[in-house]
Amino acid sequence: MKNSSAVSPFPGTRSSAIIYSIIETAKENNLKPYNYLMYLFEQLPNIDTADISVINRLLPRSDTLPEECRLSAKINDASPDN
Repeated sequence: MKNSSAVSPFPGTRSSAIIYSIIETAKENNLKPYNYLMYLFEQLPNIDTADISVINRLLPRSDTLPEECRLSAKINDASPDN
């Protein structure tokens, strides 16, 4: 039997897991997931993905991401006690 562990019985499972991971990582880095995904979808077709420095600028922790991808400070500073 071939390597069956690499084959999922549900199409799209791997893709869904990747997107979920990107969204959750964006949230952990105080980004707006929708805006961040749209930014990635706009940028990725136009860059050299073999260039690690270019990829690093697209990561959720990057300081070079546009402001529209970031949550505002007002939302970040809000406490549930208020």
